[in-house]
Amino acid sequence: MASLVSVNVGLPKRVDWSGRTVLTGVWKRPVEGRRLVRRLNIDGDGQGDLAGHGGEQRAVLVYQTASYRHWEEHFDIDRLPAAAFGENFTVEGLADDEVCIGDRFAIGEAQFEVTQPRVTCFRVGMRLGQPQLPALLVAHRRPGFYMRVLTEGYVEAGNPITLLERGPHALSVATVDALLYLPDPDYNLVEQAAQIAALSPGWKGSFREMLQAGSGTRSPGGVMVRAQPAWSGFRTLLVQDVVRESELVTSFYLGAADGTPLPRVRPGQYVTLRVAGAGEPAPIRSYSLSRVTSPITPRPGSRADGATYRISVKREGAGAVSSYLHEHLQRGGPVEVAAPRGEFVLDASTDPVLLISAGIGATPVLAMLHELAETHTRRDVWWVHATKSLDTLAFAHEVEQLLASMSSAHSTVYLSAGREPLPAGMEPGRLTAEVVTTMGLPTDASAYVCGPPAFMDDITAALVAAGVRASKIHTERFGSVASVNPGVVAAPTRPPHQPPGAPGDGPSVTFARTGLTVSWSDRFDAVLELAEACDVPTRWSCRSGVCHTCVTSVMAGEAAYTTEPLEVPGPEEVLICICRPTSDLVLDL
Repeated sequence: MASLVSVNVGLPKRVDWSGRTVLTGVWKRPVEGRRLVRRLNIDGDGQGDLAGHGGEQRAVLVYQTASYRHWEEHFDIDRLPAAAFGENFTVEGLADDEVCIGDRFAIGEAQFEVTQPRVTCFRVGMRLGQPQLPALLVAHRRPGFYMRVLTEGYVEAGNPITLLERGPHALSVATVDALLYLPDPDYNLVEQAAQIAALSPGWKGSFREMLQAGSGTRSPGGVMVRAQPAWSGFRTLLVQDVVRESELVTSFYLGAADGTPLPRVRPGQYVTLRVAGAGEPAPIRSYSLSRVTSPITPRPGSRADGATYRISVKREGAGAVSSYLHEHLQRGGPVEVAAPRGEFVLDASTDPVLLISAGIGATPVLAMLHELAETHTRRDVWWVHATKSLDTLAFAHEVEQLLASMSSAHSTVYLSAGREPLPAGMEPGRLTAEVVTTMGLPTDASAYVCGPPAFMDDITAALVAAGVRASKIHTERFGSVASVNPGVVAAPTRPPHQPPGAPGDGPSVTFARTGLTVSWSDRFDAVLELAEACDVPTRWSCRSGVCHTCVTSVMAGEAAYTTEPLEVPGPEEVLICICRPTSDLVLDL
């Protein structure tokens, strides 16, 4: 019969790790006597990262003595200390390939229900000094599991563990873990797993996304469909037209040299330019597509004859690249362009759609407006834009024509330095959170927000306060993506820079979103470590090639894995936590 070997608790503490401070509750210790298990925790226990651990669905973490013996043999360790895997309950029995999601157990006075496998987290590897342990837990089918508390009560070491009820479909913890993290899942089992009421919402949502997509690359706790880029590396396109949109914004129409149509893309995506002549090495910048035409109406003397991409570039005062484009990129000129990418894209629902932007943030939502007009949408469309004045207002006539073609459209433009009288549909003043809450926007809408970070944060908060679901609000941030560094204590941030120490002599690594190019040095174990040394914002969780949080698009070049990932990401993608460059490398990071 299964039994409770030890009850382990520990409060979060700060731990120095790789030049950072991590807040973690993985260091736990066995306790004697009875402990009260509550709905959210065991008395005396806590978690440092509540986004991935703890809470009602993950109140108690369980690991088995048989797995302890397995890892002692694998790592050639005489004896692992109690609670070494950060678990609350160390148990005899309850193997991961026997316990099922939804199983209910009685232990002491309390009752529990199994909700999900252990989260793949770098901290268990940090605790044991084995960085690859998160991946090994999955590969060896020994993750451990979480339980929620059905009935609160006291437990203590030595309590027998009684199975009260078997979970529906009898899907074991090891099986469910493999469905999410290992390649070639059985989609019949994925469908069964998604139907288990006891499975935690995050995992259930991941499986539903897998079923919708049919396949995909893993993201933390989920599956994210990434369309493959239309071409590899950088391709030379020709400027087919140059149009000045305002005193600061100029549009460039880009087409294939042979006139063949460029691949169509999803409205809201961006392209990346490598701008030879604007610096050494050639700087790299990304620009949202403000329109994909098929084809454009040629201006007098233009060479537009195929489907084209339009980028609209704001000239920044200190921006060497934007200044170069404005001054030197002319009709007929070549430019190196990486294929369109991005997940800030218009959905296919019938819900009302809010297109909210500030300044040059209008470009991706303008592409969405074109798509809505071209497909003769019946959706209720709201165009809300903010800029300084009529002199800085770009695309006004274009937007007016597009909105006029729709059956239900609304438009308001806010001019922070505008003075009355203003044209119809324009208001003096700033577009603030307070203004948004008084606009009567539909609360069942899908919202797309683009502009400076503070603007997007304020507008997002205002939309949520007005009743729009947070999951239906999408933002596009210029430059680096938001960091995902679980458990790391926030520290002052610096702009990306060359890494400290002597320059490397290996291939160049370019972080396209930050415009930084660095020479590789073998003192780094992986590209992720190089990015961190440069203060380039990064996204990771397991740091061992299993969770795919760090998956990054490769715009050019090649890299090799130092450890083979459990599942290789899609073409033109790489897991930066376990790879090194083998040629000059350009990453969408």
